Amino acid sequence: MASTTPIETPPAPPVARKRAGTKSGRVGDKIFLGLSRGSGILLLVIMASIAVFLTYRASLAVSENEGNFFTTLDWNPAGDPPVFGIAVLLFGTIVSSVIAMAIAVPVAVGIALFISHYAPRKLAAPLAYVVDLLAAVPSIVYGIWGALVLVPYLEGLNLWLDQFFGWTYLFEKTEVGVARSLFTVGILLAIMILPIVTSVSREVFLQVPRMNEEAALALGATRWEVIRLSVLPFGRSGVISASMLGLGRALGETMAVATVLSPSFIISGHLLNPGGGTFAQNIAAKFDEANEFGRDALIASGLVLFVLTLLVNGAARLIIARRKEYSGANA
Repeated sequence: MASTTPIETPPAPPVARKRAGTKSGRVGDKIFLGLSRGSGILLLVIMASIAVFLTYRASLAVSENEGNFFTTLDWNPAGDPPVFGIAVLLFGTIVSSVIAMAIAVPVAVGIALFISHYAPRKLAAPLAYVVDLLAAVPSIVYGIWGALVLVPYLEGLNLWLDQFFGWTYLFEKTEVGVARSLFTVGILLAIMILPIVTSVSREVFLQVPRMNEEAALALGATRWEVIRLSVLPFGRSGVISASMLGLGRALGETMAVATVLSPSFIISGHLLNPGGGTFAQNIAAKFDEANEFGRDALIASGLVLFVLTLLVNGAARLIIARRKEYSGANA
């Protein structure tokens, strides 16, 4: 008689444990959803509170201003009557930021491409670390370095630009003085925003699908053609976002600009002439010595900078949204 092995029946599924785990997961999802939603609402509340505060304090100053707030070239809120305007500050902020972006973005993209696609691995990691380390340097250190090193050494460059490119009007130097100009400020800001733009661009370029690059190489493309046809189109939105982050810092930079720039309320298209001003520099220089009304006037200029920053970020989002294949909308 053949022996039969008893068939073991599997244990009953732990239904209660499954239900408990499902219930716990649902509770966790609800908590996470509540925290995420609350964080988003809190951010909107903070932004709205800042906007309301700035608008209220600015209205107190603008209502008593005897000059045109947008076109007046003078800043004298302590006068009788008070007269002040942001024309010089708006011009200086935009011009210095544009100079910084024109210098920093091409250099940053080039460094990011070199680190991600050209440099050997043993060199890429230390180089990326050194570039990222620049972002940890305090603004006041950049300002001191700019005042003691950059300003003296740029005097020769200013003379060279005046000699060979003075016919462009922008690089014509019509006033004698040290290089404490918007052009110097733009170069200093370019150095300061370089690690931000480089770091974000580098990480975006490293996310390019390897299959795209290998397919281009298999078709006989050179390395530059691979970058032009595969890497740059993929990372376009990332480069735009990185540039906007850098522009945000350039618009609001305070201590470095205040240390380097020789402020004056004169609008001049000659970028090499000393003088000019920015929103952040003017607020930092005049806030302590200003009376209550003068501080309201400075807050009014801060409101303009706040709106300008929002417009820049909104424009960046619109630029990215126009190319949906690069904006992440189809992800």
